[in-house]
Amino acid sequence: MRAFIAVTLPKEIKKSLKHLQCQLQVSTTGIKWVEPENIHLTLKFLGEVEEKKIVKLKGILEEALKDKTEFLISLSSLGVFPDSGFPRIIWIGINRNNDKVKLIAEELENKTAQIGVIKGKKAFSAHITLGRIKLNLDRENLIGQLKKLEHDLPREELEFLVNKITLFKSTLTAQGPIYEAFKETSLKTN
Repeated sequence: MRAFIAVTLPKEIKKSLKHLQCQLQVSTTGIKWVEPENIHLTLKFLGEVEEKKIVKLKGILEEALKDKTEFLISLSSLGVFPDSGFPRIIWIGINRNNDKVKLIAEELENKTAQIGVIKGKKAFSAHITLGRIKLNLDRENLIGQLKKLEHDLPREELEFLVNKITLFKSTLTAQGPIYEAFKETSLKTN
């Protein structure tokens, strides 16, 4: 089964990100937007995982997070991967407490490797995917729109408390992925 570990976002944040997507949709085409209910912050993509490893993954999640406390993050910068010359992914980045997100992601990376999950090839970069570019498009227009929107981001609306981490099952369908929470692990309260 296909699985990943992620931070879920509050409804208000998803609503703000949908608004951002709509603003970009007006001036760009050829982008497959992530459905607002599916928007999340991936900490570790696990790929295909044998059913018998799910129990171990639940334990790893508990162990990795047992001493972690809840924290605020804020979303700030807009950008593309891999670069503006050949954009494939549109994302929004993490500003506040990016270091805490990265620390948790690295710990999950190392602990899941101990049960045979392949480590990621690229260094972890905290971001939330908003859309995937499917067709050739006016790159200059897209980058210009991202810069304009980034300047106008409602910073106070894009901050939220991370108080749990979730292990998800991902089922790919013709209509898009369906995510099912397997295990939620709460962080300690401050």
